[in-house]
Amino acid sequence: MLTPKRLLLPEGSDARLHRAMVAHAAAHLRHSAPARPARPLGPMGIALASAIEDARVEQLLCRDFPGVRRWFVDALAPPPDASDLGFAAFIARMDRLLMLPAWQDDNHWVNKARRLFDATVARAGLEDYAAFRAIASILANDLGQMRVRLDPQHCAVPAPWRDDNSYLWDFGAAQTPPDDTIALQASGAWPPPPAEATGDGSGPSPAGGAELELGRYRYPEWERQQERLRPGWCTVIEKMPAWQGLSSMREQRAANDERLTPPALPRARHLERTRRLRRQWEGDDVDLNAAIEALVDRRLRLRPDPRLFMRSGKVLRATSMLVLLDLSESVNHPGPGQTCSLLDIEKQAALLLAASNARNSADRLAIHGFSSNTRNEVYYYRLLEFGKPLQANERAMIGALRGRYSTRIGAALRHASAHLRTEPAGQRALLLVTDGAPSDIDVHDPQYLIEDARMAVAEARAAGVRTGCIAVDSAADACMRRIFGWHNYCAVHDARSLPARLARMHARLVCQGNGGA
Repeated sequence: MLTPKRLLLPEGSDARLHRAMVAHAAAHLRHSAPARPARPLGPMGIALASAIEDARVEQLLCRDFPGVRRWFVDALAPPPDASDLGFAAFIARMDRLLMLPAWQDDNHWVNKARRLFDATVARAGLEDYAAFRAIASILANDLGQMRVRLDPQHCAVPAPWRDDNSYLWDFGAAQTPPDDTIALQASGAWPPPPAEATGDGSGPSPAGGAELELGRYRYPEWERQQERLRPGWCTVIEKMPAWQGLSSMREQRAANDERLTPPALPRARHLERTRRLRRQWEGDDVDLNAAIEALVDRRLRLRPDPRLFMRSGKVLRATSMLVLLDLSESVNHPGPGQTCSLLDIEKQAALLLAASNARNSADRLAIHGFSSNTRNEVYYYRLLEFGKPLQANERAMIGALRGRYSTRIGAALRHASAHLRTEPAGQRALLLVTDGAPSDIDVHDPQYLIEDARMAVAEARAAGVRTGCIAVDSAADACMRRIFGWHNYCAVHDARSLPARLARMHARLVCQGNGGA
């Protein structure tokens, strides 16, 4: 256990291990800033950031004192079993790969960790802490997508010479034990993060049966190598979020949201274009279709419709807009420099857009969300239905959302398009809000789900549904451009600007549907 004043070593360890422990502590004292705030990070983010920081300071110490490397190498534990896909095994394999440049590993996540680490060393050098902190965020997001679980109370640091990294973090007064009660535990358990670090959406999923299942639907999926649709390949499960029985804190937040006055958001411009209005009581020309139907009705001895004319006029066509939110595990984590998760910002943006639309527009707005757990379980949540006002129940459901699982965009887009096709005649638009490229744990080809999502967008457009996307990840530019085209997506570099960007994209799609540029 390393503290600013003392280093506590366990009894019974051999001299080689003690030597490596002292060297590791010296590396932290020389190159790590102590007591960084842990509040923005969840448990997995803290664990990954600590492991990357351990590797960084050890590399710096080995650079200054090359003979120290042998101390760490001698203390390395045997490599874990390749079949072990637990969090500790991933960290142990990453530690070995970063310590031994000649070591090879067949796991894609472990190899990605070394590739990112080496690229950051070449680009920014070992002294740039922020660059390596960004690596930890990427790797933690990948583990979340891979469904790797972390128990903060029982997570052990796999390298036997490393401490529990409490020196690196400030968990707040409630979580930091007094100095005289600190003792080194053989497990090296991580201290629990503060409750505020995880936010509303990063806790465990509701107990079985807490979410009401509304129905199951089968959809095809595009096989890019064979260039064909696999019929009935994906199962979309509609569910209602478990919002009943929320805590008093969450109810208070919902009440505060209800009193919140939305800022001035961009409004959709409904352009009235001159059109030929058919089946009119009077006009300057005969509507041939109406006249033919009137003749048929007379032959059948039915009363014909007397509206036989057409004239020029202006018609305002309402738009049915469906906003589809990405609810995968990765949205639970805050972005670089952020203090709240992307999920919290998505909720705020959706609520503000719904409130603004209800006051300032006649458009029909729906808010849905999705996540996926392989092709057999694509979860779909109907949070706000078309034409319904934003009331307490809808606010509670949106507030209770939890980010889980992965991002199978194609199946969700097909189901959302099916909902839009049941809307009354008029313009129909679908807007996806996501934090990156599509992915799922049963797909290993990175292009497979991208091509499937591209085909789902093409199918929606062929059915008269305009599509757009907001990607809260600048690295997803090429992927989203491939799926939605050059002019139908935008990348948000700062998640805090998502509410305004969402309102602008909504206005843009509505404007296009009414003849705007």
